[in-house]
Amino acid sequence: MNPTIRAIRPEDAAAIVDIRRQPLVMRFTPAMPSDRPRDFYGSWGPNDHVMVAEIDGRVVGYAGLHVRDAKRRHSAWLGIAVHDEFHGRGCGVALMKALLDLADHWIGLVRVDLEASAENEKAIEMYRRFGFVEEGRQKKAYFAEGVYGDAVLMARVR
Repeated sequence: MNPTIRAIRPEDAAAIVDIRRQPLVMRFTPAMPSDRPRDFYGSWGPNDHVMVAEIDGRVVGYAGLHVRDAKRRHSAWLGIAVHDEFHGRGCGVALMKALLDLADHWIGLVRVDLEASAENEKAIEMYRRFGFVEEGRQKKAYFAEGVYGDAVLMARVR
């Protein structure tokens, strides 16, 4: 099952909030149970490149490449989330390929970095396959389900 990757549309906001409310997404990302569609979609500017993954017309994942300003214009941070029901179906890989192609061939970025929950071993493994390396850790960086968790800081530098 190959997902279709495309740019986000305003009508995708409710599906993205649904993804953000999934238990694993909330556990491993900054998503909150109180996320609302109107808050989420309107928060991006011209340096934010957001794509969605669709399977059978349903938005099941999204990822964003967020280019930094001024002296850090050569770099961006990346965030990604896939609906719990669609883990392991290639959505994350397809989204990563699309965003890194954009970074390399359209924006000309030198550095892409991200934060991952230290517990999210599958995501960290995928990031490593795309050339990301660990640059550091932050102790007790996340608070979810009443527990503090560490963050792994990773980057891919060309």
